[in-house]
This record gives sequence, C-alpha cells and structure tokens, in this order.
Amino acid sequence: MTTSGQASAPVEAVVLDYGGVLTRPVKESIAAWLEADGIEPHSFSRILKAWMSRGVPAGTPIHRLETGELTVEEFDALLAAELSTIDGRPVDPVGVLSRLFAAMRPDPAMFDLVEELRELGVRGALLSNSWGNTYPRERIDALLDPVVISGEVGLRKPQAPIYELTLARLGVPAGSVLFLDDAEPNVLGARAVGMRAHLHVDALSTRAALAALVPGLRPTPNGAPV
Repeated sequence: MTTSGQASAPVEAVVLDYGGVLTRPVKESIAAWLEADGIEPHSFSRILKAWMSRGVPAGTPIHRLETGELTVEEFDALLAAELSTIDGRPVDPVGVLSRLFAAMRPDPAMFDLVEELRELGVRGALLSNSWGNTYPRERIDALLDPVVISGEVGLRKPQAPIYELTLARLGVPAGSVLFLDDAEPNVLGARAVGMRAHLHVDALSTRAALAALVPGLRPTPNGAPV
C-alpha cells in the first residue's frame, strides 16, 4: 500500500513535488544531458551516491544547494570538477544544471489532475527541493497555494521542519493531506510527520490512487476504462 496516515479523514489537500511529479521523469533529462555532454555516467552516479545517499551527513553540496547556501553557479563549478567525460575533456562548469534539466518538461496529465482536484474542493500545494530548476512560477502560483521551495525557506526534504512549515501554511491537519513525491526518502519523511504519502511513478497510477481517496475523482482521464 503506497499511502498511509489517518485513512478515515477526508483528503483536504494534496502536496506535490515539482521535478518528476509535475514534470516528466527527471531521469530522462539527465540521460539526455549525459549523452549530449559526453559525460561518463558512472561519474555522475558516484557523485549522487556521495552527496545524496540516505545516511550521508548534512552539508553536502547538494544539501547546501537545496537550502540556498550555495548559488547555482557555485554548485555548477563543484559538480563540473567532480565529473569525468568519456573523451577526457574537462566539463564546462557554466550552466551545468541548466543543461541537466534542459529536457525536463511539465506533465500535462498532472496539471490536469490538479485542476480536477481543485474543482472537487481539494487544495493543492507545492513542496519542492530546489536544484536551481526554472519553475514556471506564474502558472504554479496560480494553481497551487502555498508554494514552498527549499532554497527560499532554507529547509529541505526529508527534514521534518519543511513538511511542518507547509502544513502550517495550509492550515489543515497532517492526516488530511496527501503528499506526492517520486523519491522514497521524501515520502517516508512526509509519513513521519503524519501525512499520507504516495510514491509517484506516473500520472495514471497516481490518479488511480487519488481516486480511491477523493470522491468524484475519475480513476482514469476522461473516465476512460483502465
């Protein structure tokens, strides 16, 4: 079962991650970037493991980027220095993150789902760790309230305080909130503060999970059969 919390409480709000939830999978953009820049994939995987693995002490460059302690330009330089290319050339540090996320596109199916939830009286909020992503702020601010981005508040998932801040801004009990994220540690972090949580894989399975919790929500787009 992918959701947890107070199953009897109605879902009053859905809190969503941005990259990989409101967008198509980030891994597709990363794969395109690695190929285009000729970067040795293992060198990037090694850095992610060293900087992001569960149990890694706080204060890695990724953590500092997420909380706004490092600028995007400073992080670009640190990341480029650790990467290796297939042909041995140095990695150009200018715009590394921009190139990494260049192929990341909003997922229309997820934006449609949020619109349907709003029509059914379920509020939406954004809770995202920022990697210097270019957020479509006008669209997000109009659709989701509140919008909590790690670099703007100095906190990061899966730390409990950023979930608690989001709940305070929503003004609803944790058990009536469903959190959606494509990263398991963030899902577990949400559950630890009492939120229900669902590990997002794709728009169709997330819609089906929500339809079991939100009366009136169609389990498939346009009511089409599964």
